[in-house]
Amino acid sequence: MMNRKTLLLLAVLPLSMQAQNPIVRDQYTADPTARVFNGKVYLYPSHDINPPAGQRQDWFCMADYHVFSSENLTEWTDHGMIFSQQQVPWGRPDGYSMWAPDCVEKNGKYYFYFPNGPKSGRGFAVGVAVADRPEGPFRLQPEPIKGISGIDPCVLVDDDGQAYIYWSGMGIRGARLKSNMLELADPLQEVKMPRRENMPEMPPMMVGGEEMKGLPEGFKEGPFAFKRGGWYYLTFPWVRGSKENGANPTETLAYAMSKSPLGPWDFKGIIMAEHQNHCWTNHHSLVEYQGQWYLFYHHNFFSPNDDKRRSACIEKVAFNADGTIREVKPTMRGVGVNRAAEKIEIDRYATASQGVTTEPIDTTIAFRGNSATLPVGGWLRYADVDFSSAADAYLVVCASAPDNTEFYVREGSAKGKVIAKVKMTVKTEITRPGMATPFRRDQSGQWLTMTVPLDNVPKGVCDLVVTNEGAAPVSLDWLQFKNRPKYFSPVTTPEAQPDAQGFIRRWKLMEPIAVDVRSNVVFTNTWLRSKFDEELARLPKQKKAKWYALDSENYNMKLFRFAEKYGKQTYGSFFWCETVIDCPDDIANVRLAAGSNGASLWWLNGAEVLLLEGDRRMVEDDGMSARLTLKKGRNVLRCAVVNGPGLSDMCARFVDEQGNPVTNFKVITSK
Repeated sequence: MMNRKTLLLLAVLPLSMQAQNPIVRDQYTADPTARVFNGKVYLYPSHDINPPAGQRQDWFCMADYHVFSSENLTEWTDHGMIFSQQQVPWGRPDGYSMWAPDCVEKNGKYYFYFPNGPKSGRGFAVGVAVADRPEGPFRLQPEPIKGISGIDPCVLVDDDGQAYIYWSGMGIRGARLKSNMLELADPLQEVKMPRRENMPEMPPMMVGGEEMKGLPEGFKEGPFAFKRGGWYYLTFPWVRGSKENGANPTETLAYAMSKSPLGPWDFKGIIMAEHQNHCWTNHHSLVEYQGQWYLFYHHNFFSPNDDKRRSACIEKVAFNADGTIREVKPTMRGVGVNRAAEKIEIDRYATASQGVTTEPIDTTIAFRGNSATLPVGGWLRYADVDFSSAADAYLVVCASAPDNTEFYVREGSAKGKVIAKVKMTVKTEITRPGMATPFRRDQSGQWLTMTVPLDNVPKGVCDLVVTNEGAAPVSLDWLQFKNRPKYFSPVTTPEAQPDAQGFIRRWKLMEPIAVDVRSNVVFTNTWLRSKFDEELARLPKQKKAKWYALDSENYNMKLFRFAEKYGKQTYGSFFWCETVIDCPDDIANVRLAAGSNGASLWWLNGAEVLLLEGDRRMVEDDGMSARLTLKKGRNVLRCAVVNGPGLSDMCARFVDEQGNPVTNFKVITSK
């Protein structure tokens, strides 16, 4: 249960929710009523909470309302609390009975209808709050609507502007509303209430509306009415079974159709069958958005052992030619297209091979969600991920598996193009404080969050398929594709200039070479010269090695990020870097000022000019050469950088006798 301070914070700072079913993942959201206002979908659910002390612990408990909105049905913003039970002037401040609401627009005003237990009297009443915007603020009316004793209000504004309200109470009832949207239009009727066993006789009530005719026998509640293609639809949760022989039937979602907003109704059947896990209730709404109809409903995914705490989900809806509704099957994936940069809860897959299972990450914190476990040879498919904004991405994945287990992320199918290959490296985890690592453990010590380079980045929208091609089961929590900051870009111009501080930003880099370096303490003068001589002798033979001409966005060239993007070897790496200095005249008495993370050796026109030995951290002007002359014409500056378990980068510039940067030359790359 969220405290009042948290609720007030939510009201000020909208929170972006994740995609997939359930659609809101930090609180319970039951009885979801969806409406389209101003090109967005607004969601008005009830808000299940865990019962406080003194309240019935096995029953529904709701103390306030929130409103959410989305433009793509995958990213939901919580606009905060609409109001709480303490603010309703006519309601019980401790009733915890703020059940299913609705909100409609008419003449530029937004009318929010909700049930609550009244301070005086019995049963439930329905109140109204009015706003100028769909997210509020809402102004509560001082009294509930006279003549409504019930729950789960729904309002239909017809094409001619006439509004109708429906509610549950003595069956499902409906009535016209006055143009002010605050009162019933037809006279109230005196109804004698049936006497309950062992209870005193109840006085008559003044009741509005009429019972909707033509609906099936059995328990019904939560009406939701809408109009489509000349037909009126009355949809409702319905218990179609009986309690004979100890059975405990649960709710379906059912519907009826009519040519009149108040019936009589022709019952057609179910929209969604009972939940397979026997969650007792379901409650819903249907809405058309951008040409597609959707069913919003609830399920107790985040509270598997308590079906009084529910969460909103979405599925697509299809209609037959005669207007009837095709049965909807609940899914884990839900609807909408995920952006690749969103955190994708991979256990909410669309389809999977035999043997794939899901289970809670943490049985004590349901909102952490589930993980999916793939057996050897297993796969799962997550549908509709948009890579249009993944221009320079890498993969972040949270997984649990034995050491050296491999799995793949593929495009489209289990045999599709490889997006990324992931190899679990539990035993080689780097834990040095302050050091960037390719992965980290969570607090449980079981889950690793790893960064993985991509073999390719898909184009547009595609399905992701994770395949377990290793020798042991793999458990997955989530994955996400993140764009790197723009550290560098391919060279597109014939020449460049050093920056204002003289730093050379254009370099030609060879893909990194793997070296067996477990600690940078080995970077002594002797070891380095031996290693540099060895690699220098091999350089002419590296005919198949790839070179990349790049302009750095920073004064330093981030070699680790280069390796992460273009190569496989990010740690324990040897880098060859070179550039060409084109001078209009001789520039005498200059010094090369360089820095590197790791050790480095620098040559100018084939002659060694600077060695940076030891376990270095990248500092500008960390080392300074003897006096040099940059000759007229082209000068080749080359460096080799070696590093072990840490980030790698380097920087270089030329300075004059006074330490001022030298900038009167051009920088090109060799062919």
